[in-house]
Amino acid sequence: MSAGTPSVPAVESVAGPRPVRALFLDRDGVVNVEKDYLYRIEDFEFVPGIFELAETARELGFLLVVITNQSGIGRGYYTEADFHKLTDWMKQRFRERGSEIAGVYFCPYHPEQGVGRYKQDSPDRKPNPGMLLKARDAFGLDLAASVIVGDQGSDMEAGRRAGVGTRLLLKSSKSATGVGEDAAFACLADAAAWLRRRAAPQPG
Repeated sequence: MSAGTPSVPAVESVAGPRPVRALFLDRDGVVNVEKDYLYRIEDFEFVPGIFELAETARELGFLLVVITNQSGIGRGYYTEADFHKLTDWMKQRFRERGSEIAGVYFCPYHPEQGVGRYKQDSPDRKPNPGMLLKARDAFGLDLAASVIVGDQGSDMEAGRRAGVGTRLLLKSSKSATGVGEDAAFACLADAAAWLRRRAAPQPG
C-alpha cells in the first residue's frame, strides 16, 4: 500500500444476504477495555455487555462493523501484522458467541506522530468519516438507518459526517456528553436495551 492510499479495507467480509443497516462499533473503549496502544491478546479484555449488544444487533438485522483508529501502528508501537493477529482472535471470540463481525476497518495513520509513510492526514482517521463510507460502499448500507456506538466525541462526529442516523455514546472517563450523540449510556447493557426498544427488526 502506497503512502497515497491512506485507507485500509475491511479485514474480511461475510458472504450471504446483506442487511441494509449496520451497527458500527468503535473498538478501544467499546469492544475492549481501553488500554493505551493495545495489541497483545493477553492484554485484551472485553467490555461487559459487548456480546449482549452484538446479539441484539444480530436479532434486529444489523450488520456488525468495527471501525477503529490505530495510530499505534503509525507511531511504530506495533505492526499491522500484530493488529491483524489480534483482530482474528477477537472475531473468533464473537463467532463463538454467535455473532459474526462482518468487517473491521482501521486507520493506522497519524498526521503528526506517524512515522514514515504513516505520517499523513487520512480521510479514514476519525473524526473523518472515511471508514464508515468504505463500509457503506462495501456492503450497500443505508447509513441513515444505521447506528454507531463510540466512547468519544470523534466517534460521534465521524458518524455525523457520514450521515449515520443514530449515534450512541458510551460514557467513560475520556468522554463528555453533548458531543453530537442521540443518547448516552453508562453501560453497554443499557445501550442494547435502548436499541431493542427503538429499532424494529429489519423486514426479511
